[in-house]
Amino acid sequence: MRAGEEAEKKEYILLDAVIQDVIEDTAFRARLKNGHEFVAYVPRHAGFTFHGEPGGVVRVRFSPFDMSRGAIIADERDVET
Repeated sequence: MRAGEEAEKKEYILLDAVIQDVIEDTAFRARLKNGHEFVAYVPRHAGFTFHGEPGGVVRVRFSPFDMSRGAIIADERDVET
């Protein structure tokens, strides 16, 4: 195994959330179905433009170590409910 192969394996948690409020252009307050609130953000390297509005559904990627913020990876057009 090469030295870089182990570093490439990262674990993520993917969940659907509802946007509650807009903090700034790329940051939003969001809530999971279980009531957990967190900051959802659009990563700089995102391959899409996102203009979130309260009530919109997004798919968010969390680190298993920090559930206080999550990266938006898909908006409601791409999320199956």
